[in-house]
Amino acid sequence: MDRAEDHVAAINRAGLRIEGPLAQFVCRIPTFTPEDLKGEFEHVVLAVKAQDTAAATRALAPHLSVDGYVVSAQNGLNELTIREIVGDARTIGCFVNFGADYLEPGVIQYAGRGAVVLGEIDERVTPRVEELRRAFLDFDDRAIVTTNIWGYLWGKLAYGAQLFATALTNDSIADALADPAYREVYVEIAKEVLRVARARRITPEGFNGFDPRAFAPDADRAVAERSLDEMVAFNRRSAKTHSGIWRDIAVRKRRTETDAQLGPIVAIGSEVGIPTPLVSRLIELMHEVEDRRRPQSHETLDLLRAALPR
Repeated sequence: MDRAEDHVAAINRAGLRIEGPLAQFVCRIPTFTPEDLKGEFEHVVLAVKAQDTAAATRALAPHLSVDGYVVSAQNGLNELTIREIVGDARTIGCFVNFGADYLEPGVIQYAGRGAVVLGEIDERVTPRVEELRRAFLDFDDRAIVTTNIWGYLWGKLAYGAQLFATALTNDSIADALADPAYREVYVEIAKEVLRVARARRITPEGFNGFDPRAFAPDADRAVAERSLDEMVAFNRRSAKTHSGIWRDIAVRKRRTETDAQLGPIVAIGSEVGIPTPLVSRLIELMHEVEDRRRPQSHETLDLLRAALPR
């Protein structure tokens, strides 16, 4: 189901085409706009932008069976929104870090493998989440179940904050993270996010080169440098060179997930008494770039670097 009518029409006409170095195939499946969808479903994978989570969940709720569930295959803390609408018992957490891009109606690029993790939001291991993992193995044979899905989601929030910073420029993810002139920015912004996580008693998890221990408050800088090097290596292996955040601005000319992903970090930080000056400044700069008041450039990233604690 997708609200983009041209995408739906293309899939119904010729199938959903997957391209890229990892797989090339066409999947022929019935596809609907929200207005045309009928019936009731036990399992729903929600994969919309974070800012669309509430509206999409409300739209799908009438089609969700009483004993069904919604899986949040998204970036951010969207499980918090989903559970408010359909309830805790019908919400399953999910963490994904694979690379993919929408190319045109009916065509998706699958650009690089990444961690795929499933978990109940109450941290139990249940038969249904094990069954879900078996289904996800068709997508990635390294998919796992965790008892710490919140740890993975907060780890991705910290990495995501770094990606938002890279999107202030036109550099690729790998080139941006490799640039020694800005490594302090990427280190400190991850530390800021993880300080909030620690105050919420979250134990962040690592993935694909991102090591949360490298960005702990008392971590040695050499450890952080090593983690950044590993993230650079991971991203150089992907055909997806730039983040979805960068693409939203530079290619698709639309708003990013800034408020939906970074906003909760600031709000929760305020609740637990952890200041978030870098994330707050990043939000301001992202809005200025979205509004075309600033370019995607090193000069804009320099403004974030100027907010580093001295």
